[in-house]
Amino acid sequence: MPCLAQGAAAQSDIRLDEITVAGQAGGRPGLQAPPPNGVVGPPPPAYPGGQVGSGSRLGLLGNRDVFDQPFSSTSYTDKLIRDQQARNVQDVVNNDPSIRTNVPAFSGILGFFIRGFPVFAQDMAFNGLFGVADAFNPAIEPIERVEVLRGPSTLLSGVPPFGNIGGIINLIPKRAGDEPLTRATIGYASDATIYKAIDVSRRFGDAKEWGVRFNGAFNNGRTPIDNQSLHFGVAALALDYRGERLRASLDLGYQELDFTSPLRNRSVAAGVRIPRAPDLTLNQQQPWEYRDSANQQLATRVEYDLTPDLTLYGAYGVSNFRQEYFGGVLTIFSPRGDYRDPVSYLPFHIVNQTAEAGLRGTVETGPVKHSFGLAAVGFWQDLAQPPAQNVGSTIVSNLYDPTYVAPRSTIGLSNATPRTSSRINRSIAVADTLSILDDRVLLTIGGRWQSLDVNSYSATTGLRTGASESGAFSPGVGLVVKPWERLSLYANYVEGLTSPAAPVNAVNASAAFPAFVSRQTEVGAKYDFGTVGVGFAAFEIEQPSGFLDSRTLVFSVDGRQRNSGVELTVFGEPVPGVRLLGGVTLLDGVQVRAQDPRNVGRTAVGVPDVQLNLYGEYDLPPSLLPGLTLTGRVIYTSAQYYDLANSQKIPDWATLDVGLRYATTVQDRPLTLRATVANVTGTNYWASTGRGILSQGTPRTFLLSASMDF
Repeated sequence: MPCLAQGAAAQSDIRLDEITVAGQAGGRPGLQAPPPNGVVGPPPPAYPGGQVGSGSRLGLLGNRDVFDQPFSSTSYTDKLIRDQQARNVQDVVNNDPSIRTNVPAFSGILGFFIRGFPVFAQDMAFNGLFGVADAFNPAIEPIERVEVLRGPSTLLSGVPPFGNIGGIINLIPKRAGDEPLTRATIGYASDATIYKAIDVSRRFGDAKEWGVRFNGAFNNGRTPIDNQSLHFGVAALALDYRGERLRASLDLGYQELDFTSPLRNRSVAAGVRIPRAPDLTLNQQQPWEYRDSANQQLATRVEYDLTPDLTLYGAYGVSNFRQEYFGGVLTIFSPRGDYRDPVSYLPFHIVNQTAEAGLRGTVETGPVKHSFGLAAVGFWQDLAQPPAQNVGSTIVSNLYDPTYVAPRSTIGLSNATPRTSSRINRSIAVADTLSILDDRVLLTIGGRWQSLDVNSYSATTGLRTGASESGAFSPGVGLVVKPWERLSLYANYVEGLTSPAAPVNAVNASAAFPAFVSRQTEVGAKYDFGTVGVGFAAFEIEQPSGFLDSRTLVFSVDGRQRNSGVELTVFGEPVPGVRLLGGVTLLDGVQVRAQDPRNVGRTAVGVPDVQLNLYGEYDLPPSLLPGLTLTGRVIYTSAQYYDLANSQKIPDWATLDVGLRYATTVQDRPLTLRATVANVTGTNYWASTGRGILSQGTPRTFLLSASMDF
């Protein structure tokens, strides 16, 4: 996994960097913010404290201030990514009380639950485009912002590859800043992982209209997990042009991740009490298992101002992802922790293409101001996931005393990747935000017509074996009312089209499932204290529910799940030198329809009642030690059920992360030293149970880094 994020400048320089970001969006000479209808350019400025943005992108509506949005969203900044030494996107969204992981930390794969519903790594967007970033673990080094929109994004951004409604994560790539940057970082993570990264950016031209930024990183060595090592590399080049009326960007990237003995999700046999979590440094996978992957990606976006109030835009992206996995998915069959490990070889290949074209504009009709968007989006995917090829007999072992056997080989096995499924998502959307009374009342209304065509093919003959064609018009409406200048009251209703997907260990993993309509209703409030922002949201989401049968390993969509919840969030700097970020989510997940009538009304699988995340920073007074910052984060998750009958359960868990950051200068060059201990108490815990799979937590992990700007 990527390890240790890039460093920052000295304490005084950090504050200057924050001013620079704000200046980029606020019209400092040279680098200018994009016009109101554009998104090619600096993202919205950081909110006080520098950890989150003051706004984020709302798809076809463009960038919007967080307090003007009729949705719940947070945009995590590059400063936070560096200060927390984030190793991947999961480390960043660990600050979000609405999000939990659904894969082990050292698997090399990312997966999420947002508001209790699964969101796959393939559903992450890159600069607003789905299917461009690495399919399982996009690198964090080239990313400027990690935007989280809680709840459905169908109206705003189109249909993600799997159409999940719990939320969306959008990765905003870095762009060259107004001032030259050359930043080098070296880091270490337990047990012996060495990390090196470089971040270089320059702007050229009389008005600094041309920008170039390069990010490269290399991560290699042993992880805290026994018998496990990784080899990770990424190179990303970002080019942009910002003229008077024309703006364009081009992102090129390549990354590879080779993992020896990667962790995998576990399954539990029906009726078996889930045993206590083992020592999280123990590795039940065989030392000779591996997962090797590589991704090539390209994304481009162009905007042209037809008039000062009307912008035409287009975007295109393509990616080519390959993976080979050799290993097993463990099935626990006794409360003592005994398990079976069937070893198999699985090659995997995805080619994605995506395109978008649209208009954004503003117009006034009497006392009403309109900010509208029109967009057409297409997504095309060819996926090759042939049946697993079994290698040798099933290994029988124990979670607490794993048995390692002689190495097995893939020699003689086929690495061919014939197409096994294809997917085409198409949509046309229109939306308009009507504002009156000096933007005290903002009504967003619109809809998206969408179609999802999914086909499955025989890996042997290439003939089509299944097909699903679904289409729907998904309306959406959102209202923001500001009775006082700093208070925003909001509500929204959005529909989406969900195309369920089976987990990779299902025997029907590549099957085509029909899409279903999902719905969300939400009300909330946001208050801007100037240096602190707080938010409240109450929501209800209904979505078809799928489950992996522990006996047959067949994934089926045979029910409907309703998640109701309340979110409280906080961000900002309440007093100088003290920063807070996080909140709490209270969830009530219920099975409202099920194949077995006895399961109706029971708690939904993998939905905890309480999720709490709270991160804080404290700058020591200059009289004690200037430049030294203390950091800490608490994450708590209540108990979760594993099965539909609510007979199998994991207990609640909590972890504590602590750290130090020291900012200084060496020969007038900003230097930042960081040290973090994740899960400092060494708690052993099961992290999640959603979709009929069991994921273990993160062991105690030490992170160190030094970063210098030249």
